[in-house]
Amino acid sequence: MTRWKLTIEYDGAPYAGFQIQPDQPTVQGIIEAAIKAFCQQDIQIFVAGRTDAGVHAKGQVVHFDLDYKYADGSARPLTAYDLAKALNAHLLPQPVVVVHAEEVSDNFQARFDAKNKLYTYRIINRPYRLALDEGRAWWRKGPLDIDAMRQASKIFVGEHDFTTFRDTECQAKSPVRTINSFEIETIDIFGGKEILFHVQAMSFLHHQMRNMVGTLALVGEGKWSVQDVQKALDAKDRIAGGPTAPPDGLYLVRIDYE
Repeated sequence: MTRWKLTIEYDGAPYAGFQIQPDQPTVQGIIEAAIKAFCQQDIQIFVAGRTDAGVHAKGQVVHFDLDYKYADGSARPLTAYDLAKALNAHLLPQPVVVVHAEEVSDNFQARFDAKNKLYTYRIINRPYRLALDEGRAWWRKGPLDIDAMRQASKIFVGEHDFTTFRDTECQAKSPVRTINSFEIETIDIFGGKEILFHVQAMSFLHHQMRNMVGTLALVGEGKWSVQDVQKALDAKDRIAGGPTAPPDGLYLVRIDYE
């Protein structure tokens, strides 16, 4: 029995999230179907963190155990490259790709061994609608005050009760999370700017990232002040927070294990 770690890239738009759901296309279902097509075994994968419907990933991590043998029961060699190549062939034409595979120790856990996660949210800020980035970024037509958003984002850094910025049906036992860093990058593009919100933490609450970005968008529009964001955080009440940004612009970029 060998434990494999896969790093996965996917476009979340066609799926009802990562986790298996009855009668719904999911990323987990697509990957497990590809594994079965490869080795004719029903194998469950374990993920570092479930993404919601429509959320994308560049560096999602899963692990699974595989007993890969010939029909007579003898050991069958399998390299990481061959495993990734085979799974990618079976994943076609789905927008899901194994970008890296490696053999890991039997005690590796994709979820519980994760030390840090980097999520990035993309806003395209320009007067004209999106063509190439439709479904992959949040289009904001009006101008946004980047400096004000940067100032307000500092409020989120550190350990806080994020009740205001988690979904009302979030199942996490505690609303307390620690944001290690919150950086806002801008890139000049034709007709406007691309705004990238890079946020790192060991774990996130349900919709936390999207709720923080939605609130900062209000600051960028001049509808909220920096002080309003602080008041919302202190309120510990979802009603006090800003809107939930759409899933289109959210990417799970990287998961660190050391």
